[in-house]
Amino acid sequence: MLSTTRSRARALSAVGVAGVLAATGASTRPASAAEAPAPAAVGAHRLHVPRIAPAIRPPAGSRPVGAYVVTSGTQTYTCAGGVFTGASVPEAELIGTGGRVHHFKGPSWQSERDGSLITAKKTAESPRPGTIPELLLTVDSHAGAGILDHVAYVNRLLTSGGVAPSGACAYGTTAAVPYGAVYVFWSAPR
Repeated sequence: MLSTTRSRARALSAVGVAGVLAATGASTRPASAAEAPAPAAVGAHRLHVPRIAPAIRPPAGSRPVGAYVVTSGTQTYTCAGGVFTGASVPEAELIGTGGRVHHFKGPSWQSERDGSLITAKKTAESPRPGTIPELLLTVDSHAGAGILDHVAYVNRLLTSGGVAPSGACAYGTTAAVPYGAVYVFWSAPR
């Protein structure tokens, strides 16, 4: 039995990362983002791993660099005009194939292992009912050397929560809404 939050987080990240790597084809061989994953066998059952929506696939030939699960995260909205609207600001801790990554305003991701840092801009989105959309982001800056220095694209997948609160609010107030997601980092096509 898992007795600590850290053990549960590790178990969750291992399951999430395995699922994403299976979805992208990265677990057993290099795959391009355009390839469709095959169903994975689990015991006597077949598990159909979700595919990346065509609108948010990285360019053909991109290779997965790593996959990370949000262990704790919020999307923070600011009230303007009496409602929470506009872009949210992420604040999340991720764990995955390259250790721990901090995700924050920018949007930015920084490896806690080696300090490498990337920032990105949204390229495309795929809506998901009742949750924040899945995204494709294109990296626009790198700092430091390490696990993130070859990342060119980021997918936010399998999202849950994070939607702006509805109803009236006072100007300038903020609301931090919990969310979950899996982030997949990709290198540029060769």
